[in-house]
Amino acid sequence: MKIGIGNDHTSVDLKREIAAYLESMGHEVVNYGTDERESCDYPVYGKKVACAVRDKVVDQGILICGTGVGISLAANKVKGIRAVVCSEPYSAKLSKEHNDTNILAFGSRVVGTELAKMIVGAWLGAEFEGGRHKRRVDMITAIEAERE
Repeated sequence: MKIGIGNDHTSVDLKREIAAYLESMGHEVVNYGTDERESCDYPVYGKKVACAVRDKVVDQGILICGTGVGISLAANKVKGIRAVVCSEPYSAKLSKEHNDTNILAFGSRVVGTELAKMIVGAWLGAEFEGGRHKRRVDMITAIEAERE
């Protein structure tokens, strides 16, 4: 799988750890984040990854900022994106199974490296269940279409 990863200045080290983890699992990683530690604006990187997912340049996306919240909010402004912020594996797994999330976000100031790997592993290991969940995802997509 091809995974786009994006981050701000607070998350350079965790981004590198997660990228290496993804590569060890056999995934191709495309870096859309910063490698600089000087303050930068997380919406730039949230949008880059979201657009890459939307345009099918990558299959899935992972975003990391201080909390995961701001960068995911930016990503969710891109049509077709369902980004979720998770601080533990269970929500990450269910977000994929029930909500067909296509971007996972978490915070480098919230989770450590090993927990982040568990969150990523749970999310990537889950599959969308469809059924009643598809109906609900379709409802979310319809709400998104109302904004146009």
